[in-house]
Amino acid sequence: MSVNVGTIDRIIRIIAGLALIAWALMGGPVWAWIGVLPLATGLFGICPTYSLLGINSCGLKK
Repeated sequence: MSVNVGTIDRIIRIIAGLALIAWALMGGPVWAWIGVLPLATGLFGICPTYSLLGINSCGLKK
């Protein structure tokens, strides 16, 4: 798999993921642990859903 998540997209995913995880740690609902997914996709730059849908937000044409 190649990188398919752009810089701004990655920043938003990391912030959203960290916010959801922090909420879960502070007694939020169990579903807030879903923040691990956007955090991981933001850190690694690879989104399996984007691959399935043929989306590439990094602006690189390969």
